[in-house]
Amino acid sequence: MHNMKELDFIEIIKKQTNNEFLGDDCAYLKDSGIVVTQDNLVEDVHFKLNWCTPYQLGYKAVTVNISDILASGAKPAYITIALSLPHDTNNNFVEEFYKGANSALRGAKIIGGDITGSDKVFISITAIGSDKGRKISSRKSAKPGYVVIARGKFGESALGLNELMKNGCRTDLIKAHLEPELDEEFAFEISGKIKDDYAMMDTSDGLADALFKIAQASKVTIKANYIDGMFGAEDYKLVAALPKEFLRELNIEYNIIGEVIERSDFILDIAGKKYKTYDELGLFNHFKEGV
Repeated sequence: MHNMKELDFIEIIKKQTNNEFLGDDCAYLKDSGIVVTQDNLVEDVHFKLNWCTPYQLGYKAVTVNISDILASGAKPAYITIALSLPHDTNNNFVEEFYKGANSALRGAKIIGGDITGSDKVFISITAIGSDKGRKISSRKSAKPGYVVIARGKFGESALGLNELMKNGCRTDLIKAHLEPELDEEFAFEISGKIKDDYAMMDTSDGLADALFKIAQASKVTIKANYIDGMFGAEDYKLVAALPKEFLRELNIEYNIIGEVIERSDFILDIAGKKYKTYDELGLFNHFKEGV
């Protein structure tokens, strides 16, 4: 099982469920005007309790879900939290976890959840966003002629994880990993103004990952500049592919980092290096041996 990749599992689930909503990080239920996303965080896979406070864990658990809502272009609305906790967990852990969760809501409300016993800490969060006044993105919507934009530094979270693993002392990098900041302004400036179909994703698995997945889903090729840190995971920045003419309407700073072209015999070109398959990117995968 460890040799199979997450993407293989997703393909199997798509076939078994015949599900039109699978493919983006959020399912867009247009008739209901909402987007829905869910993430699981597992102790010793996604986090270690001796590396973070309960407050930081609560903050990050909610943040990774809100990030997907923002990447869809929607407005964060509701959160449910399911916690599985070892029997020796104290009240202070739960209190601090929820303080952290509350600090990450960005306008959403916690409306329920579940608490059960477990051998390790297991967190499952569902987030719901509203499409009111916003156009929802899809990674299938990048078209030839579109430009790719992003902003902010990439790779600091991966460096922060490295600091934790080696007991380093770069607190700025560790904070970038444990308490990532989200770019609501970027998301809402685009989704609140754009009329055309567009693709937007967060860079939770790395900027290179997001570019590859957008190009693959849209059946196009993306040519991008090399950017420091673009192969590092858990940044939670945003990247968008949209019409060049739309840039005139944006009242925010941004960097044009690439362009969308017709599908070639490769999917992603980073500064002249061509990638035909996802595995060639060499990115982190939770289902690799030894994780």
